[in-house]
Amino acid sequence: MKDKRGLTIYFNDGSKLSLDFPKQSPNEAAAMMKLDDVLKKRYMLFEADSTFLMIPFENVRYVQLYPAPDSVQGHTYIKGASMTG
Repeated sequence: MKDKRGLTIYFNDGSKLSLDFPKQSPNEAAAMMKLDDVLKKRYMLFEADSTFLMIPFENVRYVQLYPAPDSVQGHTYIKGASMTG
């Protein structure tokens, strides 16, 4: 489905959390504003299964998002990479 989005958060303790959700922004510019907001505030907020989740970056090793965006304005964005380990 074109409007399906998701992410997997990998935590410092080795655990992970995967979430699927519908498209949240009407266009690419709005999505970039949301990304900048998350990066500045250093936490992510989610409503999932009628619960509120707040995940501070200090507990996160990395976040994997799909689908990958076409570009990430204002950031170095390497495309075409492969995960090897």
